[in-house]
Amino acid sequence: MAAAVTNPSDRELTPPRDAAIAGVISGILFIFSLTLANLIIPQGVGNAPAWIKDNTRVVYLALNLVPFAGIFFLWFMGVARDRLGSHEDRFFATIFMGTGFLYLGITFVATAYAFGLMAIYTQDNAIVTSATYAVGITVIDNLTFVFGSRMAAVFMIASATLWLRTKVMPRWLALLTYLLALVLLFVIRVSSWVILIFPGWMLLVSLILLIADVRRRPVEEAKQAGL
Repeated sequence: MAAAVTNPSDRELTPPRDAAIAGVISGILFIFSLTLANLIIPQGVGNAPAWIKDNTRVVYLALNLVPFAGIFFLWFMGVARDRLGSHEDRFFATIFMGTGFLYLGITFVATAYAFGLMAIYTQDNAIVTSATYAVGITVIDNLTFVFGSRMAAVFMIASATLWLRTKVMPRWLALLTYLLALVLLFVIRVSSWVILIFPGWMLLVSLILLIADVRRRPVEEAKQAGL
């Protein structure tokens, strides 16, 4: 009896193997760009002329990394959602997707604002002593530490809740995620370095997904071979 022919259009689409590496790349890029920013940007605007003049190229490097980190972050979201499969909860999945997109949008807006200030600076160095610069830095600061960090925290909470409900990720990771999210929600103003929690968490989750994929491959290959 002839075997049934599967229509290619009926096959379930799955993400490429090793797609979780996108989260690793995104986490590393975000960590690198945020670390550069923290190292060269002083708290407040009092010493602005000095650090901009001495670190213009480094500032541009940090800013140029953000769009690429954002692109890989979208891949990370896709892989994390695919991990849930048919167990996805629509309510928390909506929060997961919504806060992920909001975080990325806020990050891009803050980065674009910073690009604008730097572009004006290259034409007129006096901007660093103007009210325009002070307002710009304040807007970037609030976008990053008030709105962006909170969206990242809620994104983490939604992820942890989905993991606990579906058990697709280790329980310890979900509990750790809750703890880190609370730090982002309430302790973000203690130190600018707290912002590194989110990309660091993303890097950890992506590594766990990669390890799980490597362990799962021999089983899948054995099934396909009919063993």
